[in-house]
Amino acid sequence: MINQTRRRFLESQIWPHVQTPAQYVGGERNIVVKDHRDVRGKLAIGFPDAYTIGMSHHGLQVLYSLMNRRSDWCAERVFTPWPDMEALLRRHDVPLYTLETFTALSDFDVVGLSLQYEISSPNVLTMIDLGGIPLESNDRTMADPLLVAGGPCCQNPEPMADYFDVMITGDGEPALPEICDLWLELKQKYRRDDGTFADGEDGRRQRAEALAVVAGKLPWAYVPRFYQPEYAGDRIVALNRLRDDVPETIAPSVISDLDGTPLPTEPIVPYIDCVHDRIAIEIMRGCPHLCRFCQSTVIKRPLRIREVETIVQAAIDSYESTGYNEISILSLSSSDYPHFEPLVHRLHEVFKPLGVNISVPSLRVNDQLRTLPQLIGNGRRSSMTLAPEVARDDMREQIRKKIKNSDLIEGCRVAFQNGFESVKLYFMCGLPGEREIDLDGIVDLAEQIATVGKEVRGRYARVTASVSNFVPKAHTPYQWNGMQHHDYFHWAHKYMRRRCKIRSVKVKCHDVETSLLEGVLSRGDRRTGKAIRLAWERGARMDGWTEHLDADRWWTAIEDAGINVESQVHQPYQMMDKLPWDHVNVKFGRAYLEKEQDRSTVQLAAMATVQS
Repeated sequence: MINQTRRRFLESQIWPHVQTPAQYVGGERNIVVKDHRDVRGKLAIGFPDAYTIGMSHHGLQVLYSLMNRRSDWCAERVFTPWPDMEALLRRHDVPLYTLETFTALSDFDVVGLSLQYEISSPNVLTMIDLGGIPLESNDRTMADPLLVAGGPCCQNPEPMADYFDVMITGDGEPALPEICDLWLELKQKYRRDDGTFADGEDGRRQRAEALAVVAGKLPWAYVPRFYQPEYAGDRIVALNRLRDDVPETIAPSVISDLDGTPLPTEPIVPYIDCVHDRIAIEIMRGCPHLCRFCQSTVIKRPLRIREVETIVQAAIDSYESTGYNEISILSLSSSDYPHFEPLVHRLHEVFKPLGVNISVPSLRVNDQLRTLPQLIGNGRRSSMTLAPEVARDDMREQIRKKIKNSDLIEGCRVAFQNGFESVKLYFMCGLPGEREIDLDGIVDLAEQIATVGKEVRGRYARVTASVSNFVPKAHTPYQWNGMQHHDYFHWAHKYMRRRCKIRSVKVKCHDVETSLLEGVLSRGDRRTGKAIRLAWERGARMDGWTEHLDADRWWTAIEDAGINVESQVHQPYQMMDKLPWDHVNVKFGRAYLEKEQDRSTVQLAAMATVQS
């Protein structure tokens, strides 16, 4: 049931006047369009960023396919419009709509948004407001959609807590269908005989009653309105329940049988180039390693795998339904998949005759890397990407990244021998206990690999050292640590660039302002939501894109919201302190994180003693 009147208006009055209109018109290959009169429930799956980013996100395709397999639900997509499109929608009083049927967000039963990146928080407010939905949960009635958030940013849900009805941690596949069905039951309970719902105070009260049922029945559903933060100065000291029938802490949603969970084998094929134009197949969820800096390692537990034939068949079905000429196998550490070599051999056996390339990101640096380039071949790929994170053995011990430079270097040598021309290395800057020699090591390692390329190919290899600024994230052993200051990062970046002597080696450092803002937004309590709203009201849009970020606007909003950045971001927490995200549980729990933090502290002291 396509809203043809709205579509014709968009086609004549709006699409001709925006950049890249194809991202707003729908109609792509493999989309699912259902008549709303034939389904019980309507779900809008949103991604708070541009179409080209959202359509590259595997999780969106997974949930879209999952819900549309059901005959009683329709799932449709929505993304954040660029400012030119937003301006025209507002000027013509056209609500933000889904790409399948051009239906306004306010007409859906449930709107689910995936929160992947803290800097994109204002995009969430754009989508809610432009979709015709009250911004804050407390202002909604049963006539409004249920606003659900998922994704890694929900590991600290507090900064966005005022804007969502429910926030979910863990796996979306078991959680989303259950919460959608429960909400339909609750809507039916409060629907009047004429099909409408109460408004005003009665409507808001009914919604609160319905959300209490959600919080009480679903242990992984965090309903922020039932929890009241208590502060002492600049930090939270308690999160008090307002009802006895909601849980004290929130458990993650977990898939027990990943292999039995269907993959999206008819992914949508966009009309325009996206960040990832290829088939993506998730082969494993979780990671066998316990790196202290990595949030994903903690929140994706336990480790679960898919069988080789499940993966291969999904790849065949996806290829037949899309025609893509590249297949990417996904996991946090693909080469740690227990059947990695048989899987790659089977994929090459099936797809090499078809001219389809097999992409293997997330390669682990270990002794296996010495043989991987021969195994995966380079196909149309001339570059290999690896994440050593740091360059010295004692710092690797401190972060629990158990790799060896000898494996890395020999792996790169074999890669150059097999036709690879360049290497991209991911490092971090600003880790606890970081020293000048750690920065030296980043440049030295990059230049050593470039030199290996010269030994093999007769000229220095292109090597890019991509250096991110470390942000201590929730639910990692480093969550108690403070983040380095602005001046330190700028000094470290300049120092590494100055040390670089080989022209084919480039040190690329992430933007410091963006990283510091990420620190504010990822480590904040509920008061941080006020800063997000101020930044949005003052024009923050698409700030995940460097050319759109106005850092001064953010810092002014943060100051006006009364946030003490030094306390929130840079000062470490004591082990006994209350953390803004303590009510969200992870596997192994806080006791494990405390133990790892204690071990890290001991190792840091030992490193300092050796250095002195």
